[in-house]
Amino acid sequence: MINPILAETVRGGIVDLRHRGAIAVSDPEGRLVWSSGDVERPVYPRSAVKLFQALPLVESGAADRFGFDDTQLAMACASHLAEEAHVAAAEAMLAKVGLKESDLACGSHWPLGDQTKLVEFVRSGQTPNQLHNNCSGKHAGFLCAACHQDIETGGYTGVEHEIQKQAMAAQEAMTEHRLTGAEFAIDGCSIPAFAFPLRALAHGFAKVATGHSLGVERAKATSRLMQACISNPWFTAGTGHFCTRIIEAGEGAIYAKNGADGVFVASLPEAGLGIALKCDDGSDPAAEVMLAGILLRLLGHDDTMRSRIEPLSRRPLTNRKGIEVGELRAALLE
Repeated sequence: MINPILAETVRGGIVDLRHRGAIAVSDPEGRLVWSSGDVERPVYPRSAVKLFQALPLVESGAADRFGFDDTQLAMACASHLAEEAHVAAAEAMLAKVGLKESDLACGSHWPLGDQTKLVEFVRSGQTPNQLHNNCSGKHAGFLCAACHQDIETGGYTGVEHEIQKQAMAAQEAMTEHRLTGAEFAIDGCSIPAFAFPLRALAHGFAKVATGHSLGVERAKATSRLMQACISNPWFTAGTGHFCTRIIEAGEGAIYAKNGADGVFVASLPEAGLGIALKCDDGSDPAAEVMLAGILLRLLGHDDTMRSRIEPLSRRPLTNRKGIEVGELRAALLE
C-alpha cells in the first residue's frame, strides 16, 4: 500500500514537497473511527509510549511511596528539552531513592530546543550529563520502580531485566498486541523498543482516554499519568515544543506525545478516542501538522477549539532574513 499525502510544503503557490503517512483513530473497543494509509504495518513508537512504560512506577506503588507529584509523573512520561527545571526534576526523582546521575544508563546529549539557550549553556562552560538526556525522567522512573520492588538496578535497560519486562507487558496489555520478539530493537536511550501497528497504538491510547476494559487499578494509573501530563505540559516537553503547545491548546481535551522519526499518539478524554500516526519520511514537523490536522477533523466542530488548533496545522517557512517564504501544512484530512 502506498500511503496518502498527509502534509505538504508550499513555496510560491506551488506544492514543493509532499509527506506521506498513515493515521489511525480508534474507539476504546478497538474499532477504527477513521483511518488513512496502512495502519497494520508495525512501526516503532519509541518515546510515544512513555506513558505505557511509566505504568509500573504507579502500579507498583513506587510513585506514592516516594511522594511523586504530578510534575514528576509528567517527567516520567516526558521527552523534555533539558531546561533547568527539567534537569532538577529528574535529579530530585533519583534523590528520592538515594541514587544519582551516574546511576542512569540513558547516555547524555546536548540540551534540545532553543539554540540561544544552547549557546548560553556552552559559553557558561557547562557540559551535558545524563540528566540532560530527554529521557532522563523516564529512566529515573524505571529506577524508582525497581528500588521500590527491591529489584537490582544494575542493567535496568536490558530486555531481560524485570523492570523492562514489566514495561513490555504494559505495552502489550494496553495495545492488545502480542509481541513475538521479531519487533525488538534498542532505542536511542538504550532501553528495549518494540514495534506496533498504528491501529493497536490508537486502541491503546483510546483506553488511556477512557479507562475502558482496563480494570480499576490500571484505569486509575493511566488516568493519573495522562492528567499529570495534561496539567503540566511544560514538564511533558518544554518551552515552545509542539507537545506543550497542543496540550495547552486542548485545555484538558488533548493528551499528545511524540516519538522519534515522525510518530505521534494522542488521547482525547472528552471524545473517548485514541490517535496514532506515522510520517513515512520521519519528518517530525510534518508529523506535527498531520496531528493538528486530524485533531481539527475530530474536534474542529467547536469554534473555540478550532481557533486554538488551526494555527498548529500550519507552520510558516522563513528564510535567513526572517522573511516568510512558504508553509508546511496538513493535507487531505478534512
